[in-house]
Parts: sequence; C-alpha cells; structure tokens
Amino acid sequence: MESTLSNPHGPMRREAREIKDRKEIDAILGAARLMRIALTDGNVPFLVPVFYAYDGQALYFHSAPQGSKVEIMKRNDLVCFEVSIDHGIIEDEMICDFEARHRTVIGLGRTRFVGDRAEKIRALDLIVARFTNRAFEYPVANLDRTLVVRIDIDSVKGKQHGTGGG
Repeated sequence: MESTLSNPHGPMRREAREIKDRKEIDAILGAARLMRIALTDGNVPFLVPVFYAYDGQALYFHSAPQGSKVEIMKRNDLVCFEVSIDHGIIEDEMICDFEARHRTVIGLGRTRFVGDRAEKIRALDLIVARFTNRAFEYPVANLDRTLVVRIDIDSVKGKQHGTGGG
C-alpha cells in the first residue's frame, strides 16, 4: 500500500523491532479483536476503542449512526488506528529495565461510511465471525440504524518486542 498521507511515525529507532513483512502485519490485523481509532476534531484529539474486522484490504467497524465519533468523521475522515496482541511484561533485575512484550500495528487511513447494503452485511458478518461461528440474519430495521465504517488503509507500520522477533 503506497501511502498518500504523510506518516507521522519516522524511522524506527530500534530497527530490529520493526515488522516489515506485510504478511505478518496482516496476521496481526487479523488476530486482534479490538482496535483503537484516533480522530481529530480541530485541535482536539479523540480516541475510541472499537470491535472490528479486517478483510485483507480495509478495516471495518460498526457504530450507532450518530454520536461524537461519527460527527468528527463527517468533518475529518483522517484516522490513525492501532491494534496490539501478545501482551505481557518482560521483567528485569532493575525496574527501569522492565519492558512491554507485544506485536503492534499502527496505521493511517481514511474513513468511509458504507452505504451499499451488501458491503454492509459482509462487513457485519466479518465482525460477528470474530466472536462466534453462528450465522445471523440482520433485520432491515437493525441494518437501517447501524452505521458501518470502512477504513481505507494508506500506511501501516508494525513493531514487536519480546515475541521472538525483537
């Protein structure tokens, strides 16, 4: 994915911790269930956790059709997202040398409100499949009052520590 946005994250200070393999980044995006999205309203940051799904190209989450994050996304579609797995603590003899174990992906993208009913259902099916093997039908009234947001990814970076790679 070639970025159309300037990535605020410069070169990784500890290059050995950077995950450069796109397949590994995709695996992390596919493994986590919770994503944090950072939005900006003027000069005010807004951070919110959401359940999501990744289809190999874009990220999807659902929301009520109104509320703070929706209003912010209407004004500014730029989003920073973060997912992290394999959490833990790496202890050391010195407390100042304790570190966090993790595999993390941070990226930038643009939000799009999904209007196409088939894409909306597909995205909801992907999200639901993260939590259960059961298949569900979505009543039209529920679909109409559920907003699905797609994040078109512009750039991603991966980082790991204490998980075998860094």
